[in-house]
Amino acid sequence: MTRTEVRVPRTLALYGVIGVSGVLLDYLVFLLLLGLDALHPQVANAISTTVGITNNFLLNALLNFRTRDRFAVRFLRFYAVGLTGLALTFVVLQVFSGWLGLDPRWVKGGALPVVVFLQYTVNKKWSFG
Repeated sequence: MTRTEVRVPRTLALYGVIGVSGVLLDYLVFLLLLGLDALHPQVANAISTTVGITNNFLLNALLNFRTRDRFAVRFLRFYAVGLTGLALTFVVLQVFSGWLGLDPRWVKGGALPVVVFLQYTVNKKWSFG
């Protein structure tokens, strides 16, 4: 390996791919629910985030970290981290969409990268460490 080569561990790379699948699923479900015009954006956000969290946990537990021990505890930890991300997104939506009147689709899209990075950092050490 040369000095300029950077090797990304397999679990980190797969975590990223899984994370992207969860973010896309989260965002698509959010857009679908908003398109129904029957749900408040915060309710749509809670549902879509839950779908994304569950997707990511199952794929990471089964395919990436291959952990089957303490499955319920790991899921609760992973979900707690996800709920923290949900709370952060809730605040961002309230400030930028509710108070400042920006389109919630753009606000959610802009908040996702920050939330995902924070969740990865905590989940790596606490949920699957």
